[in-house]
Amino acid sequence: MFEHADVLSALAVSLPLEKKLDVVQRLLAKHFPWIDRIAVALYDPKTDVLKTFVSSDDTPLVRYEVPLVGVPSLSKIVATRRPRVLDDLTVFAESGREHSQTILAQGFRSSYTLPMFAGGDFIGFIFFDSRRKAAFSARVLYQFDVVGHLIAMMVVNEIGQIRTLLAAVRSAQSMAHRRDPETGSHLDRVSGYAQLIARHVAQRYRLDDDAIEHIFLFAPLHDVGKIGIPDRILLKPADLDADEWALMRTHAAKGLEIIDDMIAEFGLTGLAHLNVLRNIAHFHHETLDGKGYPAGLRGEAIPIEARIVSVADIFDALTSRRPYKRAWHTDEALRELTALAAQGKLEGECVAALRDNRSAVADIQQRFREQIFA
Repeated sequence: MFEHADVLSALAVSLPLEKKLDVVQRLLAKHFPWIDRIAVALYDPKTDVLKTFVSSDDTPLVRYEVPLVGVPSLSKIVATRRPRVLDDLTVFAESGREHSQTILAQGFRSSYTLPMFAGGDFIGFIFFDSRRKAAFSARVLYQFDVVGHLIAMMVVNEIGQIRTLLAAVRSAQSMAHRRDPETGSHLDRVSGYAQLIARHVAQRYRLDDDAIEHIFLFAPLHDVGKIGIPDRILLKPADLDADEWALMRTHAAKGLEIIDDMIAEFGLTGLAHLNVLRNIAHFHHETLDGKGYPAGLRGEAIPIEARIVSVADIFDALTSRRPYKRAWHTDEALRELTALAAQGKLEGECVAALRDNRSAVADIQQRFREQIFA
């Protein structure tokens, strides 16, 4: 008998996906020192957008997204469900696409691209890049297929857990409040606005692609606590009285309780960025002046993810039709948000993200149009 060191043991502990990717990269470097980069891009089927997610290096290709339909070479990989080997990346030198130019500028010269599927659905790509031309021989690819599918399983596991949690919450919301005016379209818009804002403020608050993606994924759970609010209050087509408003405000604390219960029930304690999820649900009604709820946090004591979702949620609430109000025009809503920022209630840079990206806001509104309720 003898002891053996498990070189992949770090993958079995609770680590962010980016850290696990680093473990795989270091292991590969011992046997294939010319593999210089592993990167993962995720696909959003609702928008047909491919987004940078995690990478094992510091390549400046961050906070980048591109419509998959606009990249025929990658679209073909999805259509054929087969990986691609490129022995010389300079074939894309004249493509003009930002991702191609960035990769070439970093000196990468060959690549192996593996598509990821879960239950038959395409979820993204894994890229293995080398600064050596023709680095991926048949012998090397045989081993890299195993590594690639290992990485795909890690990605599918993390994203799948989040999507399962979202689906469970949406089902619970649907059963508890069949007439709830906050529809799936509202959740999709808030998620889209939150991602837009997070990208805008990412440099200031040091948000990487992994953090931005989790804000995008978790934003729809911001009002999960409303499951515990009676219909007579949640659906009241008029202003709430003082007692009703006090009960409505409890949804933030209820949200945190529900999320903690679901994390325990689903066995998701190892899921990355759980604090982001908890902060969004608990603190998205805090205001910078300390007059929000439930904790009366002030300024930067409010987690940035909660400040981001707060602006996204208020903007969508203003611009959406409800039984008790008309939908405000985008300009009107942005003026109101700007005023709230000037009063020290909302994060000004988060408001500016919407104000300075009007075309992106319009795209989200068009893609996830308001539903009309009886």
